[in-house]
Amino acid sequence: MSSHRKVLVTGATGYVGGRLVESLLNNQIAVRVFIRDKGKIKDQPWAKQVEVAVGNANDFESLRDALTGIHTAFYLLHSLNMGKKFDEIEQQMAANFARAAKEADVKQIVYLGGIANDKKASQHLASRAQVGTELAATGVPTMELRAGIIIGAGSASFEMVRHLTHRLPIMTTPKWISNLTHPIGIRDVLWYLVNAAQLERPVSAVFDIGGPDVMKYSEMMQIFAKVSGLRKRIIVKIPVLTPRLASLWIGLVTPLPSALARPLVHSLISEVVADPEKSIDAVIPKPPQGLMGVEQAMELALARVNENKVKTRWSDATLPAHPWQKAQSDPSWAGEVTYKDSRSARTDASLASAWETIEEIGGDTGWYGADFLWFLRGLLDRLIGGVGLRRGRRDPKHLRLGDSLDFWRVESLEREDHLRLYAEMILPGKAWLEFRVRRIPEGNQIEITQEAIFLPRGLGGTFYWYLVKPFHAFVFPTMLRNIVRSAKRKDYFEAKA
Repeated sequence: MSSHRKVLVTGATGYVGGRLVESLLNNQIAVRVFIRDKGKIKDQPWAKQVEVAVGNANDFESLRDALTGIHTAFYLLHSLNMGKKFDEIEQQMAANFARAAKEADVKQIVYLGGIANDKKASQHLASRAQVGTELAATGVPTMELRAGIIIGAGSASFEMVRHLTHRLPIMTTPKWISNLTHPIGIRDVLWYLVNAAQLERPVSAVFDIGGPDVMKYSEMMQIFAKVSGLRKRIIVKIPVLTPRLASLWIGLVTPLPSALARPLVHSLISEVVADPEKSIDAVIPKPPQGLMGVEQAMELALARVNENKVKTRWSDATLPAHPWQKAQSDPSWAGEVTYKDSRSARTDASLASAWETIEEIGGDTGWYGADFLWFLRGLLDRLIGGVGLRRGRRDPKHLRLGDSLDFWRVESLEREDHLRLYAEMILPGKAWLEFRVRRIPEGNQIEITQEAIFLPRGLGGTFYWYLVKPFHAFVFPTMLRNIVRSAKRKDYFEAKA
């Protein structure tokens, strides 16, 4: 049925769009993506399997070109971070898209919106509903799927629940945290979207999609605490916490910026529950294995986070920077609070000797200075049930990807280029230690860069970073200095040999 069809996915660099592309390809559906910057998808595993149309949703000509030859077009665009008038921007984008789809003779538009059955719907949810109206206005059959909170590793809603629950064993919340919500797992959202691309004939209707559980937002947080192995959270409801104050607080204690948290918080004021009269079952049946419950969806999402297998994140989509923000490259975990200790040194030692020195780190070689402090850290880790330094090394000279190395594991390795170690000690967060070597274009020197990276888990993680920071001021300069000395010694003895 779908072999002769081609679909267009907008928002392919976003949380749902990136996963949808992969799911469509897995179902042998030809995909074209519409993006502003081709470079944003170059590292995606599916980048070479799709057609790429470059353009802007506000540019009618590029939209029409991208939609030409398309059977089903997925509309996954939003502009939540475009200021107070984001709803006007969203409606204009949708109107342009609908007009371009009409001229390109698109047979079906599929739009993922938000459940908006409450008469007091927030600006965010009201805008989502209006977008659906705009998309259908030109007569192109539009299938609008309205979802509530999407639970999946990397989704904005899940990240908000995860970080609030992790960081705040006791929290004061607005009274509307007791309002009902209707979550759905990302796996089930993708099920409905992929099947919407394979319908025998176009459908023009609004459907609500939700999982099997309807619950209070506070109950979701308690379920997350349970699957995370945390104690039950103490939630104190107060009437004076406004949506604005709540979003500022969320922006402080979670990776979500306040600008994104604000519409999410406003949405909690509404009862976001699927309307049974808008059931999609007659058009697309439930998955054979059934819809995922909240606890199962959270367990799966948390497993992906813990295994560092998050495919896409809410932060994958481009967000406009605030004027006061300094431009900086985003790491793969963009959006988290990240602490770094970066140091570099230039030397006339050979690159080969420098790399050999770095690759021999740990085990019997030690950590190039302050070994007593490393021993104490390993002993402390062992006392609290961690692996400590007892694992040593597999080989005294060479490392392989995945090797254990004392209380680290080799996460990434490219010889004479970089070595990245992931900490497997017990920590209130995640930590990496990375070494990079490169030749200096001018002169006969190399540069060695050493960087410690820490992602704290909750307030305790932040306190931990500042507690050990004074030790870093001694340990890391000593380590780098001794790596340089060892590399130069290797060159000296090789020259004498």
